[in-house]
Amino acid sequence: MLSAAYRALTLGIVSVVLLIAFEATAVGTAMPVAADELNGVSLYAFAFSAFFTTSLLGIAVSGQWADRRGPLPPLATGIAAFAVGLVLSGTATAMWVFVLGRAVQGIGGGLVIVALYVTVSRAYPERLRPAVMAAFAASWVVPSIVGPLLAGTVTETLGWRWVFLGIPVLVVLPLAVMLPALRSRASGPPEGGDASAPLDRRRLRFAVAVAVGAGLLQYAGQELTPLAAVPAVLGVVLLVPAALRLLPPGTFRAARGLPAVVLLRGMAAGSFIVTESFIPLTLVTQRGLSVTLAGLTLAAGGGTWALGSFTQSRARMEPYRERLVRLGMVLVTGAIAYVPMVLVPSVPVWTLAVTMAVGCFGMGLVISSTSVLLLQLSAPGEAGDNSAALQTSDGLSNIVLLAATGAAFAALGGGEVSVAHAGPAAGTEGGAQPLAFVAVYALAAVVAAVGIVVAGRLRQRGEHAVPS
Repeated sequence: MLSAAYRALTLGIVSVVLLIAFEATAVGTAMPVAADELNGVSLYAFAFSAFFTTSLLGIAVSGQWADRRGPLPPLATGIAAFAVGLVLSGTATAMWVFVLGRAVQGIGGGLVIVALYVTVSRAYPERLRPAVMAAFAASWVVPSIVGPLLAGTVTETLGWRWVFLGIPVLVVLPLAVMLPALRSRASGPPEGGDASAPLDRRRLRFAVAVAVGAGLLQYAGQELTPLAAVPAVLGVVLLVPAALRLLPPGTFRAARGLPAVVLLRGMAAGSFIVTESFIPLTLVTQRGLSVTLAGLTLAAGGGTWALGSFTQSRARMEPYRERLVRLGMVLVTGAIAYVPMVLVPSVPVWTLAVTMAVGCFGMGLVISSTSVLLLQLSAPGEAGDNSAALQTSDGLSNIVLLAATGAAFAALGGGEVSVAHAGPAAGTEGGAQPLAFVAVYALAAVVAAVGIVVAGRLRQRGEHAVPS
C-alpha cells in the first residue's frame, strides 16, 4: 500500500483518520472547561450525543452519494463540514452554539468515514485492504497517547478554544496530498453505476428518524422522571422502524453473512465504548485516582488495538478470519467482565490496565476484520450503502447502550458519586455507588458475550473463507 502507485492516496487517507482521531481524543479533555466557561454544564452530555446523532444522517447520505458519484464528493464535503463545525464550536459564546458546532462536526464525520471505506473498496485490490484497515487502526495510536496531554496543555496555556480552532488548519495538507490520487483511482460512479440517479429520499427520511429517535432516547435516559417516558416512547417509535430499513434485512436476527457482520460490529463497538466511557469515573470516584492516572490506564490500548489490527492483516490469517473475530470477542468480553473487580480495594489498578490492553487487542481483531468482511461481501455498487449500514450500526449501538447504561447508572444512585470525596473508603457520605458501576459493566459484558455467538455467523454455510 506504500508502493508508488498507492503511496499518495494511502498517506492522504491515513492523515485524515489521524486528524479525526486526534480530535476525538482531544475534545474530551477540553470539554469540561468549555462547558464551564459557557455556563452550559447542564448541556454537557449533549455536546457528545449531538455528534453521534447527526453522524447517523451523514452516514446515510454518504453511502448513497458515494455509490452514485464516487467517494470524492462526500469526502471533500465531509472534511469541510467537520472543519466548519470545529470553528463554530471554537468561537461559540453560548453553549447551544457549541452543541450546534458538534452537530455539524457529526454530519462531516459521518460523510467522511463512509467515503473512506468506499475509497478502500474502489482504489485498492482485495489483497491490500486488510493492510489499509490496519493502517487506519494504527492512526489512533499516537493521538490516544499524546492527544489528551497535548489538549490539556493547550487548554491551560492558550485556552480551550484553540483545541478546536487549531485542527482545521491541519486539514489542508492531507487534502492536497490525497485529492489528485483519489481523482485518478476512485472518482466517478462505480462500474455499472448511474451518476444521474437521484438520492433515495425515503432512505434519507429513515436516517433523520433514526437520528431524532436516538437523540430522544439519549435525553430520556438522562432525565429519569415520569415525563421522560414521553420522549423515550417517541424515540423508540421513530428509531426502531427506521433502523430496520437502514440496516440489511435480517440484521437483528443475526442472519448469516452481511447482516451478522453489521450486527456484530455494533455490538462490539457499543459494549466497549460504554466500558471505556465509565472507567475513568470509576477509578476517580471509587479508587481515588487522579484524572491523569485514570486516563493513563487506557493509554496502552491504542498500541494493542493497532497490534490486533496488524495481526488480522497478515495474508496467512485470511482463512482464519472468522476465528480471529470470535477470539477477539472472547477477549473483549473477558476484559469488560473483569472491570468491576477493580471496585475491590485489594485489587491492584494496574491489573485493569493490562486487562483493557488485552481487550483492545481483541477490538483490533474484530473492528478491522468486520470492515474487511463487509467489503468482501459487497458488490462494487453496494459498497457505499453497506459501509453506511456498518457505521450506522456503530453509532446506533453507541447511543442506545449509553442511554441504557446511563439510565441504570442513575437509577442505582450513580449520580451521587463525588470526586471531592472519592476513594474506596468514601462510603455513602462520599457518594460511592459500586452497584451502579457494576450494572453498567454487566450490561456491556452481556452484549459482548452475545457477540461471541454472532461471530460464528459471519459467512454463509459452505462459503470458503479465502477471497474469491
